[in-house]
Amino acid sequence: MRKRAMLVSAAMLFASASAPLSAETTEVLKNDKVVVLEVKLAPGEQEMVTGRYPSVVVYLSGDEVEMKTVDGMEEQAIVERGKTVNVPARSGVLKNTGSKELRLVRVEFLTAGSQEMWGMTGLPPNYKMIFEDEHSRTYDIKIARHEWEAQHTHHDRAVVCLSGARLEHVLPDGSVQPSTLKTDEVDWRQGQTHKGHNLGDTDLWVIAIEPK
Repeated sequence: MRKRAMLVSAAMLFASASAPLSAETTEVLKNDKVVVLEVKLAPGEQEMVTGRYPSVVVYLSGDEVEMKTVDGMEEQAIVERGKTVNVPARSGVLKNTGSKELRLVRVEFLTAGSQEMWGMTGLPPNYKMIFEDEHSRTYDIKIARHEWEAQHTHHDRAVVCLSGARLEHVLPDGSVQPSTLKTDEVDWRQGQTHKGHNLGDTDLWVIAIEPK
C-alpha cells in the first residue's frame, strides 16, 4: 500500500509540475476500434498525454518536440509533416519546443490487438510499410496524379490525408465508388478490395493505420 501511495503521489506531482496545459485537442473520429484526436500546440505549449491506450501519431506540422513520461524518461525529436510514430501506452507531457505551430493526429487503439502479422499481404508493392506490431499495421500510400494502382485489399483503417486528391475506387465487380480525400482530412474506411484511381491533378499522399 505504501509503495502504491508513493507512486500516486509522484504522478500527482508530475501532473502539477506540467501545468499549465494549453493544447487545443479535438476528437475527430471514434468507433469501436479507434478514437482519433487532432492536437494543436503553439510554440512553448504542452499537452498532458493520458497514455491509457497505445497509439500512432502522424505529425501534420512542427519542427521540435519534447516528451517527458511520468516514469522520468525524456525524448526529444525533430518532426516534419508526415512523420509517423508508434507510441506505447504511457502517460506524460508533450511539449512544442520548436518555433512553429505543432499539429498532429493521434490514433488511439481501443481493441485488444493481435499477435498475427499481416506484412504486405494484400497490398501493392509500391506501398511503403512504416511499422507493424500487435496494435496496428501502418503504411504510406502515394498515388501520382491521373495514375491507377493495382487491385489490392485493405483492412478497416483510419486514413490521415497529407495531400488530397480526387479519387475513385473500382471494385472487383466493376462498380465505382467516389473516394476523394481532402488535405488534412481524417477518415475511417471499411476493409475492401479495389483498384484506386487518382482522377485529379494533385498527387495523393495518405498514412493508413489498420487497427488489429
